[in-house]
Amino acid sequence: MFETNQNKAERILRLLVAGLMLPAPLVLEPNAYTLVMAAFGGVMLFNALSGTCYTYKIFGVNTCDLPSDEG
Repeated sequence: MFETNQNKAERILRLLVAGLMLPAPLVLEPNAYTLVMAAFGGVMLFNALSGTCYTYKIFGVNTCDLPSDEG
């Protein structure tokens, strides 16, 4: 369904950062800043789980390992 354009290490890093950003309104005082942090955390969680970053897609970036044509 989604074309993967992120490598495994990047997906793991995004998952860890999302895990820190998502509970911001619960841990800190709920205000506009923490809600924006949680929203970005949700986007990063989607990116980590699907392996697709639409910002990368717009700019034509792909960090997946490409198979080499050495033969």
